[in-house]
Amino acid sequence: MLKTLTFTLMHFCIAFGVTYALTGSVAVGGLVATVEPLCNAVGFFFHDKLWKRLEKHATADNEPARQSWQHRHA
Repeated sequence: MLKTLTFTLMHFCIAFGVTYALTGSVAVGGLVATVEPLCNAVGFFFHDKLWKRLEKHATADNEPARQSWQHRHA
């Protein structure tokens, strides 16, 4: 959990620093530092769902063909 918190803090600082350097505005830097990580979190959620779907299809494609009467046991 500490690693997640420190990574989040680093992310906020980088977002603020880059935006402040480009705009010179503390307000805009603070806004971007707040909004951008939240957008990334939502984006990551959908990215992860897509990857899980792709991995599921990749493993299904690698399995040998089965007859409908054959059962698959875990």
